Amino acid sequence: MTTENEHKNAGLEDGQEFESLLLIDDHEEEVSEGGRKVRRKGIFLLPNLLTTGALFAGFFAVISGMNNEFHNACMAILAAMLLDGLDGRLARLTNTQSAFGAEYDSLSDLLAFGVAPALICFSWALSDLGTLGWTAAFFYVACAALRLARFNVQLGTVNKRFFVGLASPAAAGLVVFMVWVCDEYAVEVTFPISVLAAIITMIAGLLMVLNVHYFSFKDIDFRNRVPFFVILMVILSFVIVSWDPPVVLFVIAILYALSGPALTVYQYRKKLTKKVDAIDETVA
Repeated sequence: MTTENEHKNAGLEDGQEFESLLLIDDHEEEVSEGGRKVRRKGIFLLPNLLTTGALFAGFFAVISGMNNEFHNACMAILAAMLLDGLDGRLARLTNTQSAFGAEYDSLSDLLAFGVAPALICFSWALSDLGTLGWTAAFFYVACAALRLARFNVQLGTVNKRFFVGLASPAAAGLVVFMVWVCDEYAVEVTFPISVLAAIITMIAGLLMVLNVHYFSFKDIDFRNRVPFFVILMVILSFVIVSWDPPVVLFVIAILYALSGPALTVYQYRKKLTKKVDAIDETVA
């Protein structure tokens, strides 16, 4: 028995020595289990692997944009969107959420949906505007960083059915799909096109930080049964997107970006009507 314990201790010491030689300590964080706070070492592989894929896609998009390969850059951002949507849902389905995963996901999002779209748009059209161009690009990046920071501190305190501000992947879609459409149809980058690109980029950034609510679609439960027509609608959606992916995705991005202000105006008018009705009842 003593010999077995000695072997285990020796193995632990060897592992610790190996970590010290690599100058890498194992990640450790505090989690709640059964109402008690315990410390666990290591990270969950699968969700963080998907996050790493999204991070790589964002980096590849930056490199492609710098080389004026805008089709590849836009496809990489689209791949990052898919991976970003999968990692969170996979973590929730497999109960592998962690504080490390949440922070890693935010850093990946900042590159893929903050820095990458701004640099792609800058390489495509904003560079022709000089100071105005890089100012618009930086404004978008700063808004994306603020949006992600606010999202992190509001976790658990806001209604999960809604995003406060346009989500960074949707904002990235508004910018990147615009570039994709223009590149696909060989639109010449003139001064008016550059100005329009700067305006759309800054609007996308502004929508991320405004107190505007968007449907998050997080209340959709993929584990439960759904009516048969739902799968038909999904198939129809794929067919419609396949007709002309750049145009269809850009239109979807525009409609979703407009849905937030429209929802906010509707909610404001609804509250205003209730106040007016209450005042009328009081006067009567």
